[in-house]
Amino acid sequence: MTAARLDAAVPVLEKTPLEGYVAPEKPSLIGLSRGELAGLLAGFGVPETQRRMRVQQLWHWLYVRGARGFDAMTDLSKELRAALAARYTLDRPEVVAEQVSTDGTRKWLLRLPGESRSGRGHEIECVYIPDAERGTLCVSSQVGCTLNCSFCHTGTQRLVRNLTAGEIVGQVMVARDRLGDWPGGVRPRDGILPAGDRCITNIVVMGMGEPLYNFEAVRDALLIVADSGGIAISKRRITLSTSGVAPLIGRVGAEIGCMLAVSLHAVRDDLRNELVPINRKYPIAHLLEACRNYPGLSNARRITFEYVMLKGVNDSLADAKALVRLLQGIPAKINLIPFNPWPGTSYACSDWEQIERFSQVVFDAGYASPVRTPRGRDILAACGQLKSATERLSARERMALRAMALTD
Repeated sequence: MTAARLDAAVPVLEKTPLEGYVAPEKPSLIGLSRGELAGLLAGFGVPETQRRMRVQQLWHWLYVRGARGFDAMTDLSKELRAALAARYTLDRPEVVAEQVSTDGTRKWLLRLPGESRSGRGHEIECVYIPDAERGTLCVSSQVGCTLNCSFCHTGTQRLVRNLTAGEIVGQVMVARDRLGDWPGGVRPRDGILPAGDRCITNIVVMGMGEPLYNFEAVRDALLIVADSGGIAISKRRITLSTSGVAPLIGRVGAEIGCMLAVSLHAVRDDLRNELVPINRKYPIAHLLEACRNYPGLSNARRITFEYVMLKGVNDSLADAKALVRLLQGIPAKINLIPFNPWPGTSYACSDWEQIERFSQVVFDAGYASPVRTPRGRDILAACGQLKSATERLSARERMALRAMALTD
């Protein structure tokens, strides 16, 4: 792409949220920190000497047992349970539709509690990707997306609003509900699931939205997910993916401590400006400097650089050699992603032989260069495809999908 063409069509780098969060009349306890729960209990008159114990009891019922109502919390007094139930819920997002791919991938369309301009509540999608040894849940951080990466289907959506910490944790809760991933839960009989005790072993923040434009809520949610007294997913099994909001990358390492993935996709600023327009604000050199300074970076905690393979765009062997030079000195894994076509895109996936040649150059330079196996393509759940087709469904069709989800 020439400089003249780029200058003639400079895209909007960041979208403005159309709405803000409006809490439901009775909010859910899901997503509150331990400190917030302690403050809540203080308001109910629980003595300070008892609060830590009561918080731990609530935490256990929420995140170990997966309780759906206060009546189940039999180690709390009836009076406290009644007081909590009068003002709060344990609600998760509502499952509107569930799709199961031929490869076992599951995609859920979730409606969030609270009000919206449409009058029916905001909707997001999350995806569960199982294999024999682990199950990965891909969660969203925004309704829509701040950015507009040209190859990404989700990037074509408007940005409606940021999710709250509770709405992010709520996606994990819903997935565990649907997968029977609580003690005594019944696992679904269709699709595939990992063989271990837990269906969800890994979390990736790679769904709808740019997580670093909703940093505080994402941070608070992931700290709840990683808490050893609850859901207890190790920070080494939690990955946050960013399109390159360089100034906040250091905070991910310092305040969350999870693994980092960076959507790179190009080795030249002119091309990355087209593919990932936020590059105009935070160019490659600025982005990679932030990566080199990532807290805790080591060979044991490598950064994953994601690179979507676009035919005739970024897949030459010269690009592969430039990529190796660019990342020199950064403990890294380079994740090659075959492009997932979506309706209306002008891009095509690189030929498989070219992907293998590209991967070999990277591998020969000493970098792990796995080619991500496309998952969930038949239900538009693959990488970069989260943009719900249910937006166009009639009320009758939506009701039918919801009924199927509730009866499965």
